[in-house]
Amino acid sequence: GEYLESVDTASQALQEEKDRIKTLVSDIAHQTRTPVANLLLYTQLLGEEDLSGQGKVCVQALEAQAEKLRTLMEALVKTSRLETGMLALCPTPNPVGPMLEEAVAQFAPGAAEKGLTLTLVPTGAAARFDPKWTGEAVCNLLDNGVKYTPAGGRITVSVTLYELFCRIDVADTGRGIPEGAQGAIFQRFYREAAVHDVEGVGLGLFLTREIVTRQGGYVKVSSAPGQGATFSLFLPRG
Repeated sequence: GEYLESVDTASQALQEEKDRIKTLVSDIAHQTRTPVANLLLYTQLLGEEDLSGQGKVCVQALEAQAEKLRTLMEALVKTSRLETGMLALCPTPNPVGPMLEEAVAQFAPGAAEKGLTLTLVPTGAAARFDPKWTGEAVCNLLDNGVKYTPAGGRITVSVTLYELFCRIDVADTGRGIPEGAQGAIFQRFYREAAVHDVEGVGLGLFLTREIVTRQGGYVKVSSAPGQGATFSLFLPRG
């Protein structure tokens, strides 16, 4: 009895410490949003000045790093709020099509600019999900597809219905993911060594998995080096 009581006490203390850390991360990220926004604003103003060639290069580098910091802070805020329960997901019966159309429309200009073919296969399927957060999860997959697929490639979004689940596939013709890394890519801040030349913070897939699993679904990936990747979101139908 004493042993079980001590284990329970230690477990509670550990959970309280985790909660404090998550809250601290959320607070830090929230407090840095305004300074980062100001950095981007002043960088843009500086870029409008008559600068030398080297000055323009420095301003571009500064803007790129400030934008990366903003993206990281936003991802940390979303993750912390999900994990601490500050933001609750509210899955309800919804058609899948409108959510996918909105997500695809958001990335269509970037895909076209890079020379990619982005296609959404029409669907009348429905499932039980939170449209806002599930849309965020799909956008994370589309963002990766656009970033890691070379010019001339394809990204296809399609839906398959099963008895219990609705499967959303985001398939690309990019560089693919080695089998040994497919389990690790959903970890927080994980990035493959082969993609360190591409901008990213390593939180998109982690956040995607959190969003889907908290709605009773799951995520899987099918890929091989040089053969692209297909990320599948399984959303409950009932």
